[in-house]
Amino acid sequence: MKIQIISPAPKGSTLGNSVTADRYARIFRSLGHKTIFARIYNNEPIDCVIALHARRSGASALAFRARYPKRPLIVVLTGTDLYRDIRTSRLAQKALEAASAIVTLQPDGLKLLSSHLRRKARAIVQSATAVRPVRRRKRKWFEICVLGHLRVEKDPFRAAYALRFLPTSLPIRVTQAGRLLDMRYAEIARLLEARFPSRYRYVGELSRAKARRLLASSDAMVISSRMEGGANAVCEAIASGAPVLASAISGNIGILGGEYPGLYPLADTRALARLMERAATNARFLKRLRDRCATLKPLVAHAHERRAWAELLEAI
Repeated sequence: MKIQIISPAPKGSTLGNSVTADRYARIFRSLGHKTIFARIYNNEPIDCVIALHARRSGASALAFRARYPKRPLIVVLTGTDLYRDIRTSRLAQKALEAASAIVTLQPDGLKLLSSHLRRKARAIVQSATAVRPVRRRKRKWFEICVLGHLRVEKDPFRAAYALRFLPTSLPIRVTQAGRLLDMRYAEIARLLEARFPSRYRYVGELSRAKARRLLASSDAMVISSRMEGGANAVCEAIASGAPVLASAISGNIGILGGEYPGLYPLADTRALARLMERAATNARFLKRLRDRCATLKPLVAHAHERRAWAELLEAI
């Protein structure tokens, strides 16, 4: 088929939808399909459209459906659309009704869909490539990384705020990387660096390669999101064996599991601080986190995601 991936994020950017679109293109091409990218659908003769984000790509999804009533249209719910827009946006709702199939990025997300939509939906967890751990001879700090663009949905500074509740003698350092999507956060990051000069640093937006190296050199990763479709960062941490400390929201639970020992209540700074301290001081707990992440590696394997997409494309 000639497949067009509609993504609201610019091609080649570090935004989540762009990363997802790039990976999907590689998968579809490996399955023998011609794949092209677009921000919007412009009435091209396409065999199949994959629309990332029900609201932001909703107009394109409906335009394709209007031109080709019988051709396959797949809407991928990538985050804020699943946990907000499908309840409030008529455009997002129409896109889901028009879709031949709906994809969520983790199985817990299926619960958010009404029963008639769930019948044409399936979960396909995003795959990731392992990052080789960086060996450090002397570890002065227990390094925690926070990866993700800074916007309200990510609750981005929760790990930094947790430093207030940790003993100053505890050698924990938080390194945060990501683009400032909300410029108000630039001042907050500056104030946090001033308050915790040796324990917090904001390094700005990194290339994917540098972000992966930061993950590889860290002892743990915090993902503190308020809403998450199924974070690429979590999948990469699992693939690389990096322990994850995560907010107990649907998008994280759907990948890590409800019994994962590194979950904390959303926006609960003290609870996150306790997890950070426990990970830094309790070798058995840290090993337990690593072991649980290791059991999840098959879920984020490339072969697993490729097989799921092959089955979906065959079915439609």
